[in-house]
Amino acid sequence: MTLWGGRFTQSLDSLAWALNASLPVDQRLAIQDVDGSLAWADAIHKAGILSDEEHASISLGLATVKEEFSSGEFSFVPSDEDIHTAVERRLTELIGVTAGKLHTGRSRNDQVATDFRLWMLGTIPLLEAALKDLQSALVEQAEAAFPHTNPSPLGRGARGEGEPILMPGYTHLQRAQPILLAHWWLSHYWPLQRDRARLNDLTARVSILPLGSGALAGTPIPVDRVALAESLGFAEPSPNSLDSVSDRDFAAEYLFCATMTGIHLSKLAEQIVLFTSSEFDFFELSDAFSTGSSLMPQKKNPDVFELTRGKAGTLLGLLTGLLATLKGLPSTYDKDLQEDKAPVFAATDTLLAILPVIAGALRTITVKAERMRSAIDATMMATDLADYLVEKDVPFRKAHELAGKAVRAAGEKKVSLEKMPLEAYQAIGPFEADVVQVFDPLRSVEKRNAIGGTSLQSVKDQIQKIKGV
Repeated sequence: MTLWGGRFTQSLDSLAWALNASLPVDQRLAIQDVDGSLAWADAIHKAGILSDEEHASISLGLATVKEEFSSGEFSFVPSDEDIHTAVERRLTELIGVTAGKLHTGRSRNDQVATDFRLWMLGTIPLLEAALKDLQSALVEQAEAAFPHTNPSPLGRGARGEGEPILMPGYTHLQRAQPILLAHWWLSHYWPLQRDRARLNDLTARVSILPLGSGALAGTPIPVDRVALAESLGFAEPSPNSLDSVSDRDFAAEYLFCATMTGIHLSKLAEQIVLFTSSEFDFFELSDAFSTGSSLMPQKKNPDVFELTRGKAGTLLGLLTGLLATLKGLPSTYDKDLQEDKAPVFAATDTLLAILPVIAGALRTITVKAERMRSAIDATMMATDLADYLVEKDVPFRKAHELAGKAVRAAGEKKVSLEKMPLEAYQAIGPFEADVVQVFDPLRSVEKRNAIGGTSLQSVKDQIQKIKGV
């Protein structure tokens, strides 16, 4: 059984058939195809195309097909070109020739676009939930790195009771300024929040019903497309049939959302890879989320994070591939659009595989607080040294210069900034005995108390904002 072929005298070449068939990919839309067909049967029944008996027979048959898909009992056959053919073929087996009335006024062009959008509307919440769980893992670690009196199993690392965990902040991968570890964890929360916002924003553009557009010119059946949209959970019907069957903006945008998520995960993964190395030694991964070497017994590798970093490149390739496919299509529906679903499905599977693993790895990571604190040296408070002079009414540009000279002098004397004699400071500029206070990293952190800063209060405010307190 095929859904076309009356004007042909020859069967399609077997190799051409294999190239043309899309069932290996679009069988994933089985439930959506049946749901769309049930809604279409209702619509054309109300439009007078199906009698009550025909409508009841088709609806009962489709319900059986849906149950077969849900239970895994549905059997495909070699002649099933795509999921639409498979559903109609099975419906015909169940109820006979009445099944042939179901496709009245409908094309596979508007049918597949509807199926695809239905699938995406159901998938976006799954991705959003996985992102939210990863965010929760980040917040849990941020809270564990905050001052506390009841030790937490998270963020394990020796520090004075009630003290926050400090770490070096980096720019250009060079030590820059001290920050709260909690602030660092939360810096990965907000990109994921933007990812969630993009997905939610995309939902409005996915929720446009193509069904009723026919092949390109619209259906001749007087169906109520507004009611049809509502029955399938769409916000509204598409306003232009030509655009409706060719529009894959939503697929490209979905892949962009997935790619941005992948890039954010890759950025986090890269830092975890660095911070778990012996050179940094800030974190240690749980054995449950590490792998070993087939040759070197001592190795403990962060493979799940390396794979995450690598798969971000794969996601980027899926996006650019679909954009290249879409860029030159000349008309409404072209067979090129059969290439739209595979990258979307692959991107979804990739993210749904990565996200729970990364969340689990972060929840079980060991934080080495003393090691991070020991990586903070007085040079990282050079900006505070300039700010100290600013408080004494020295213009910042001049203060910056004098602080730089102090750094150079300490290097020449082979002493740290906090150990350099006061007279050496005073030979450079208007420094006084209280300059030594500048080199307290917690004091440096606490001075950055503006909204979004790394102070205890600012980070506490972030967490409260996240929790809606």
